[in-house]
Amino acid sequence: MRLTYVLQALGVAIALHGAAQAQEYPSRPVKIIVPFAPGGSADVYARFIGQRLQDALGQSFVVDNRPGAGSIIGSDAVAKSAPDGYTLLLMSNTHTVNESLIPNKPFQLMRDFAPIAPINSADLVLVAKAALPANNIGELIRLAKAKPGELTYASSGPGTPYHMAGELFKAMAGVSILHIPYKGSSGARTDVLGGQVDLMFDAIATMSEHVRSGKVKALATTGKSRSAVMPDVPTVAESGVAGYEATIWLGLLAPKGTPAAIVNRLNAEVSKIASNPEVRKAWEAQGATPMVMGVDEFTRYLTDDIVKWARIVKISGAKAEQ
Repeated sequence: MRLTYVLQALGVAIALHGAAQAQEYPSRPVKIIVPFAPGGSADVYARFIGQRLQDALGQSFVVDNRPGAGSIIGSDAVAKSAPDGYTLLLMSNTHTVNESLIPNKPFQLMRDFAPIAPINSADLVLVAKAALPANNIGELIRLAKAKPGELTYASSGPGTPYHMAGELFKAMAGVSILHIPYKGSSGARTDVLGGQVDLMFDAIATMSEHVRSGKVKALATTGKSRSAVMPDVPTVAESGVAGYEATIWLGLLAPKGTPAAIVNRLNAEVSKIASNPEVRKAWEAQGATPMVMGVDEFTRYLTDDIVKWARIVKISGAKAEQ
């Protein structure tokens, strides 16, 4: 009986300590590591979320870009950080892809990180340099089949949504197009705009203005239905590659062992931001859809996405060195 009372008291003490931690957090600046180069959608939305978390919680949320090795360098830094809520990771589905594409990483997603919350998801747009003699998916496929391995597509690096969208397209369309990986999306985008590379799958939010200016041609978007931002551009699926779909989504993680009270508080704050009607309107105008999930639901989402991309990596034959 005495042991029961002791255990109950211990449980109450732990719960109160967790609640106190959440109330006191954050008491100093928080770092959000973005394992991608500046200028891409991950960087843009990390700064958006960081500013609003700063407004809500009264401490600075500082974005630290650490690109390299297909997101592994920055991600590993977070995995090895103290699990105290003061170092967070801005992730994308690059991370769920890399679980199968790069299995020998120094970390494992579900072993070494604590899921916090998703942020948003967005379709991509396949663009071609202005001089490419193809104005739609049908013409692109015919050109690629006439010149196997000669056309090129840029990506922000192995395992990124831009890379996997290209590999999935190649597999489903039955074409050979050379992958040109960059250290970040900005460099890839610059070379497509400059005509050094033929094609790129990119976030609609960051490429749509270049399409409007005529610097590149939009051949198709990658969602199940047409993008509200580019309603005149057909999807890849309706252009003849039935069943094709590719998106980019973003979320926040913390090192494994971060107190649940802090994780839950961050989840609540990020969910408030994503649920705000003005934020939803602004993001949807950019082609992004807010994602709102509790911690447990987001954890299941990550697990399911790892399984999904393992199948796609196998089907596409994608390699990390491509």
